[in-house]
Amino acid sequence: MATKKIARVEVKKTYKLFINGAFPRSESGRVFEVTSRKGEFIANPSLASRKDLRDAVTAARAAHSGWSKATAYNRGQILYRIAEMLEGRSEQFASEIALTSDVTPLKAAAIVSESIDRWVWYAGWSDKLQAISGGTNPVAGPYFNFSIAEPQGVIAIASSPSFLTFIDAIAAAVVSGNTTIVLVPGGLSVPAMSFAEVLATSDLPAGVINILTGSLDELAPWAASHMDIDGFDISGIEKKRRGALKEAGAENLKRIHAFDGKLSPTRIQAFMESKTVWHTVGV
Repeated sequence: MATKKIARVEVKKTYKLFINGAFPRSESGRVFEVTSRKGEFIANPSLASRKDLRDAVTAARAAHSGWSKATAYNRGQILYRIAEMLEGRSEQFASEIALTSDVTPLKAAAIVSESIDRWVWYAGWSDKLQAISGGTNPVAGPYFNFSIAEPQGVIAIASSPSFLTFIDAIAAAVVSGNTTIVLVPGGLSVPAMSFAEVLATSDLPAGVINILTGSLDELAPWAASHMDIDGFDISGIEKKRRGALKEAGAENLKRIHAFDGKLSPTRIQAFMESKTVWHTVGV
């Protein structure tokens, strides 16, 4: 006797935001639609609002003290663990990237593989940054003079639609001890929120990475003018729109950078500050 196939209704996801280690809905209740290349409905991610951004900044600021004071070894181990978890779900990420962007499944798998490698590469810098960013300075007199590299604080990231550049931007910001608010546009929202699920089940402290999905045109100006955001990676913003963001960020001397995608520790150093310490010899 043939087994009768039971019809079922496919479960469509409505993605929430990722703020302070939790998954709240946007306070506005708004969502937007993500479709496949064929126009088929995939999901409704949340459309983040200005209030959501403020909540994410508050969470990032509260998490900064603990994350920045963690040992470089500890930060590195947490980031390595995230890479392991990302690799364990690599097929899911490849499927989501292929579904929501104009790449083949084979290319999507390659993007995920390279993203994992990039995350591991940045994690490896956690205990090496002081060697290239700090040092002992020659001074006249019986003193030691040390330069010590420290994280800048709370960094906003306007991500481009590429999952690889999304990973690049986050890893470069958090490995030194910064905390982040990541603004994610369009179809990238689907793999980005799956990545948030990885973060939520890892050892990463709540608030270190916060992910807001929605419109960069809406969220980026608010991030640029926010007085409690210390730096802004605007790599995902069109060049013609960057000038206005730099002007908005000038009031609190916000560091605003855009990167060309080349793999370099200078991307990490862009959101670090150098503290100089004097100490008397023999005391």
